[in-house]
Amino acid sequence: MSKEARPVLGLTKGMEGSDGADVKLRRYVGTPELNILDPFLMLDVFGTDEPQDYIGGFPSHPHRGFETVTYMLAGQMRHKDNAGHEGVIVPGGVQWMSAGRGIVHSEMPEQEEGLMKGFQLWINLPAKAKMGEPGYQEFPPEEMPIEELPDGGSINVVAGTTNAGTTGPVKNPYTDPIYMDVRLAAGQKFIQDVPSDHNAFIYITEGQAKIADEDHVFVEGDLAVLGDGDEVRVESQDGPVRILLVTGKPLNEPVARGGPFVMNTREEVIQAFHDYQSGKF
Repeated sequence: MSKEARPVLGLTKGMEGSDGADVKLRRYVGTPELNILDPFLMLDVFGTDEPQDYIGGFPSHPHRGFETVTYMLAGQMRHKDNAGHEGVIVPGGVQWMSAGRGIVHSEMPEQEEGLMKGFQLWINLPAKAKMGEPGYQEFPPEEMPIEELPDGGSINVVAGTTNAGTTGPVKNPYTDPIYMDVRLAAGQKFIQDVPSDHNAFIYITEGQAKIADEDHVFVEGDLAVLGDGDEVRVESQDGPVRILLVTGKPLNEPVARGGPFVMNTREEVIQAFHDYQSGKF
């Protein structure tokens, strides 16, 4: 039985903004244009070599009820939390943090100059896991599996399994995510099976690409939301291309947001603010 390629449902170029201590970024998920792509709540892309645009970092702030995924392409970010956990996220490494019932943390640049570039993705947790213990899945680049493709490209596999069997280290039983950083050489094609019940998107990190049978050429900075199907097809155009492929199983639960807290009801969000102000995180 032949696979059905996922078409492109929509394209967004994101919205410029800032967060933390005035860190410049572009938000793709979590905007009026694309509020949520269940289970994905937010996607921020940051990339600048101007220190004033990132040096302030993200001072201490709380989270409850979801996961944050930080993946660096360039530069280094130091993470600290109120439970004594500390580390540095470097290019090619990932920090997959589950905030659970509550954590207070900071993310600050481990550099004073040079390029700082990467992604932060927020992934929702189901109601049954929102008040669980906070935890981390952290992997430096030397522990990240990289699959070399026959024609010169490569896949850095954070989560999920490639068609050739390379499996990422991050496990998540709730949303069963795929998270792959894919580099393709000029004229190279990439085909990846994805569960038909997942929501999925592709972000063009560098270069240009065609997706499925679309005539449109997607360029650096484009995020394509994919439609129904059971495989993803991408082909580089006019040179090499680098993409981020992300998919996840929707939770199909009510979402109530209040800044750094994501719960199922407004009452739970109010309780989260009360708990934080009462020092219960």
